[in-house]
Amino acid sequence: MAATAVILLFTAFLGAGLYGARRAQPGTEQFLLGGRGVPLWMGIVAMTAAWVDGGYLLGTAEGVFKHSVASGLQGGVLYGMSLVLGGLFFASRMRRAGYTTLVDPFAARYGNQWAAVLMVPALVAELLWCAELLAALGATFGVLGGISHNTAIVTAAMLVTFYTALGGLWSVAYADVVQMAVMVIGVTLVASMIAPALAARPYSPPVTDWPAAESLRFADVSVMLLFGGIPWNCYFQRVLSCRSERDARTMSVTAGLLVSLFTLPPLLIGMAATNMNWPDEVLARLRQWPSEVFPAVLRYAVPGWVGFLGLAAIVGAVTSSYSSSLLSASTLFAWNLWRPWRGEATRASIRSGIALIALLATLLALKAQSVQALWLFTSDLVFVVLFPQLLFALYDPRTTRTASITAFVVSLVLRLGAGESLVELPALIPFPEWFPHRTFAAVAGLVILPLVSRWRRPL
Repeated sequence: MAATAVILLFTAFLGAGLYGARRAQPGTEQFLLGGRGVPLWMGIVAMTAAWVDGGYLLGTAEGVFKHSVASGLQGGVLYGMSLVLGGLFFASRMRRAGYTTLVDPFAARYGNQWAAVLMVPALVAELLWCAELLAALGATFGVLGGISHNTAIVTAAMLVTFYTALGGLWSVAYADVVQMAVMVIGVTLVASMIAPALAARPYSPPVTDWPAAESLRFADVSVMLLFGGIPWNCYFQRVLSCRSERDARTMSVTAGLLVSLFTLPPLLIGMAATNMNWPDEVLARLRQWPSEVFPAVLRYAVPGWVGFLGLAAIVGAVTSSYSSSLLSASTLFAWNLWRPWRGEATRASIRSGIALIALLATLLALKAQSVQALWLFTSDLVFVVLFPQLLFALYDPRTTRTASITAFVVSLVLRLGAGESLVELPALIPFPEWFPHRTFAAVAGLVILPLVSRWRRPL
């Protein structure tokens, strides 16, 4: 029964994607940006759906279940606020210039060769995001049962890749509308079913006393989320598909507020889960794997039909984000790598990029043991090395390639030198444990770019 219901769900997503493909007209701009004619309402829904992914839902519930309300709110609210900042300070400039990707301002300022280097962290981050989303989907099915981990990953990857390659942005946008509706209905219903349990047993945070060092690390990650959510091609692809500068700004700000607001249902689910009467074996597993608290609620704490709608919400969240990131990564490949080399980005080259990214993401999701850790670390690097580059490429006409290279290298060395336990990278620079090394590395780039630009002549 569960397998049949999931197949019907995937079929609905596929149908929406195929319907959107009928809207796509000939031309590269139509395929990549919807001809810059995506309606405002659809842009808002699509961007919100892309940002509210499986990690967002599961991570919010995990944070409040494992630590505190602040931990639960951190990711969703700050990533939402990053869209607000992007709308206020970046969307209009990018749309006015008529760029196609995040990397275009780098190419315009520093040339295609150095822009291709700056593209690497953006492309790798999108690839790993695709893999992390597929892995999260497989893990969710593993907890709920009915469909195997590998089957869920491969099925989702094949269906979403098919309609994305068929219609590009229009297919993704129409599918996003259906997926967002499923998310809203499923997550809201689960939260409303859980609310009485929370009223009967008020939430008590597991962690009430944070050491100063932990507070500084929390602040460091918060800064990364707030500004690191801006330099993503997935974000700017939506911005650049709008009909006007005003629509681009409005879409980004509105979607950012909706993304922040959408933390409430998974937050309530995680809060209620802290005081539930779990079976001993389930409680032991949740203490070891708190990321499974949301799927566990769907399986053990609500009626079966409500649990299915919650599962549908997670599937919708994952597939909407996966299709957006898949198209985004292939756009970078075709527009900023293939086009400068071969002189044109054809639909064939874009579809080849989609197929390649989908294959790599699926293999990573099936084989890698730490896709999420790799994605988190790469997202960290996107903030550290790309946010300063984007800010000055758009706002400082005196920025030079020499300054860009210098800032990139210094920020990268500082961040890698701090080490990262998630990927077992040893620390080579003896920063204190409490030191906000992410923010420090990014600020180094923000300082170096204008100083070197005014001190050295361009290469």
